[in-house]
Amino acid sequence: MTLSVRAACALLILAGLAPSSAFSQTSGQPASETKRSASAPAASSAAPKLEASLLQLMRGILFPASNVVFAAQDDLGKFAAAPDPAVSPNPLTNTYGGWQAVENAALALAESANLILMPGRMCSSGRPAPVRRADWIKYTQGLRDAGMAAYKAAKMKSQDAMVEASGTVSDACAACHEVYREKKGGEKDRCLP
Repeated sequence: MTLSVRAACALLILAGLAPSSAFSQTSGQPASETKRSASAPAASSAAPKLEASLLQLMRGILFPASNVVFAAQDDLGKFAAAPDPAVSPNPLTNTYGGWQAVENAALALAESANLILMPGRMCSSGRPAPVRRADWIKYTQGLRDAGMAAYKAAKMKSQDAMVEASGTVSDACAACHEVYREKKGGEKDRCLP
């Protein structure tokens, strides 16, 4: 009985006896990289490393993103074009400015809900953010929903829709801040219900 070359190769591969070729036939990557990537853990399975406190996330992502969303309640054309949009620090006048900046900011708000829910995030008070509390989870879902509402309004390029979406964003922020941020004892009592 004579086996075709293809059948013989298939048998050798199934038996694990075939010498590796220079490149994988399925991926076009070097065979050594294919084997490594197949045996390496997926990047998503690596534990995320937290770099910022909750306060730093608020100041670095949520505060600027919400200001871009709030600005869209007014005429975005009033923001003068930057001399060089590629280096403009203003999201509304940089290369991805105007309505695209509003869309991006709204999505940043929605995605920030994931960052706020990460276990181990510290509050400015030095306490861990209460990410497992039902109300905290509800507030972060409110933030996600508000960000997506703002994104949908920005896609419509409508100031009227942005007025409503901005109210939704403001309400989502205020709901959490009333419970966890605005404290009699100030910053030392933040993140306590």
